[in-house]
Amino acid sequence: MSIYQHFRPEEKEFIDQVIHWKDYVDHKYTPKLTDFLDPREQRIVGMIIGQQNVKWELNGGNPLAERKRALIFPDYYEPNEDDFQISLYEVEYASKFVKVEHPHVLGSLMSLGLTRGKYGDILKNGDRIQFFIAAEVEDYVKMQLDSIGKAKVSLQKISTSDTIISDIIWSETATTVSSLRLDTIVAAIFNLSRQKSQALISQGVVKVNWTNIENPSFECQEDDILSVRGHGRSKLLSIEGRTKKDKWRIIIAKQK
Repeated sequence: MSIYQHFRPEEKEFIDQVIHWKDYVDHKYTPKLTDFLDPREQRIVGMIIGQQNVKWELNGGNPLAERKRALIFPDYYEPNEDDFQISLYEVEYASKFVKVEHPHVLGSLMSLGLTRGKYGDILKNGDRIQFFIAAEVEDYVKMQLDSIGKAKVSLQKISTSDTIISDIIWSETATTVSSLRLDTIVAAIFNLSRQKSQALISQGVVKVNWTNIENPSFECQEDDILSVRGHGRSKLLSIEGRTKKDKWRIIIAKQK
C-alpha cells in the first residue's frame, strides 16, 4: 500500500521531503529543524513520522501560533525552546499618521525574496504589529525591510514572552455539507450559493493553505485553511463523519 494514497497528489513533493527528513534523522542520529509549516503540513509531518525511533515537536514561538517549525529528532534527544531558532520582531512606525494592515506586512516580507516558510505568524493588536521569523534570516530581513506599504518602519527584536494577543477573533460553528468539495465548503462557510462559490474559484480568488485552487471539485481535508478574497479566512477544524441523511458534519472557524 502506497503512503501517497492517504494524501493529495499535489502533496507528494512535501511528503517526499518529510520522508527525507525522517531518514536523515534516523541515519545521522541528529536533529533536523524545518521551516515554518502551515497546519496541513504539520498534520502530514505527524502522520508520516509518528513517535517511534524518530520523534517530532512543534513550536511557533507562541502556544497559540498557527504556523510552526517542526523539530525532528532521535529518541535520545531532549529538545528545548532554543532548538527551534525563532525570533520575534515588533514593527515600529508612525501609527498616528499611517495605517498598516496584515496583508501589507506579509506582502512586504515576501517581496524580500524569501519563502513563506521563513516567516511565522503575523500578529496585530490595534496599532501594534509583530511577526515571528526564522533566526537564520533575521539579520537579512532587519537590514532590508525599511517600509511596509506607505509607512517607513524599523524592526525591534523582542522576547517571545512579550508576544501580543492578536485582536483577530475566530468564530467556531458546526454545520453539515453534502460533500467535501471546495465549492460546497466555500458556499457553506461564507453563506454563498454554489454557483457563486464556483465563480469565485474559477476567478482564482480562493486559496487553500495559501495556494490558489481553481478546481471546484478539490477535496477539502481537516486543518485546511481557506481564504476567499473579499470574504475573509476560515479553517476546517474537523470532519466529524456522516449524518443519518448522509451529509458530512464539519466544524469550522471563521475569522471575524
